[in-house]
Amino acid sequence: MTKLKLSDIRDDKPVKLSIDLPAQTHRDLAAYAEILGRENGQTLEPAKLVAPMLERFMKTDRGFAKLRKDRGSASPRPTPNSETT
Repeated sequence: MTKLKLSDIRDDKPVKLSIDLPAQTHRDLAAYAEILGRENGQTLEPAKLVAPMLERFMKTDRGFAKLRKDRGSASPRPTPNSETT
């Protein structure tokens, strides 16, 4: 069985973002959601994969990590039980 780069999809508080995707990218995203959902026994909406995919991409981009570290622009992440008001 092939190991996918995404596994668990967290249900996090979302921030609304509207984007336009090329049709082929959307078809690929839908196919990925179908395959991942089948492997995890879930039904996944393709849109739910965009954030984890971007997050994984940025975490594994060494150039981005180096520049971010050099510029000291690490964004703070909220703790799991903290709420902003």
